[in-house]
Amino acid sequence: MKALLLIDIQNDFIPGGALAVPEGDAVVPLANALQPQFDLVVATQDWHPSNHKSFASQHEGKQVFETTQLQGLEQVLWPDHCVQGTAGAEFSPELEMSRVEAIFRKGTDLEIDSYSGFYDNGHLKSTALAEYLRGKGVKEVYLVGLAADFCVYFTALDALMEGFATYFIEDATRAISAEGFEKAKADMIRKGGQVIQSAQLLS
Repeated sequence: MKALLLIDIQNDFIPGGALAVPEGDAVVPLANALQPQFDLVVATQDWHPSNHKSFASQHEGKQVFETTQLQGLEQVLWPDHCVQGTAGAEFSPELEMSRVEAIFRKGTDLEIDSYSGFYDNGHLKSTALAEYLRGKGVKEVYLVGLAADFCVYFTALDALMEGFATYFIEDATRAISAEGFEKAKADMIRKGGQVIQSAQLLS
């Protein structure tokens, strides 16, 4: 069983959003085209309370993209984004959702950020995504979405840790930082992940 994971394809991460990833909207047509190739499609959704501590607005004197510590972990301070119930937290209206069987929300704990679709950044709490996939008999996961160097990358690392064969569909992701993405990609490959292109699945 193969599963396609749609990572955080939300309005705030595409151009015009609060934390827009350059060309983030370019992943949507590929995410839609890939879905019929898979037995199972699931999505993750960043879903922050309005006073989440990863927001620069919650730290007096701190600027967006500065770093601080949360729960003993280094934390980038982001603009307010994907706040629960806002339009920015909604999935892109262009994203095909009819095949999505389940949505896993993350980043709901005020005190810690959650890049991965499987766990928060401290691995303190699971989203139960791994158990869900195993329950469906999934052995391979294929990742698309935003942002390649943060949420897609950390989801891939946790997928590998959980024992899934992990495929990163590079052209169906976009990164915040090209340099950061090259480092993330090298790390993921070193840990056993595979980087592929959508054409290998669509041809």
